[in-house]
Amino acid sequence: MLAKKTSKNQLTLPKAVADRFPGIEYFDIDVKENRIVLVPAKITRIRTPLEEIRGRMQKLGMREKDVGGAVKWARKRKS
Repeated sequence: MLAKKTSKNQLTLPKAVADRFPGIEYFDIDVKENRIVLVPAKITRIRTPLEEIRGRMQKLGMREKDVGGAVKWARKRKS
């Protein structure tokens, strides 16, 4: 089977290939040994309510002042 690259660098999967992945709209793409590898991927939105995040922080014993220190630590330049 062949797939042609368009002027917008897009590929259309042949129907025989696409039919083997019902319900899949997205593929993770990688290049290995000069080959394009497509892996089916499902995209889901992560929606965690703020109250749930605060609850997790409380269970871990984190306080508001700990957050500022954590952000500062994460932004430090790695030498």
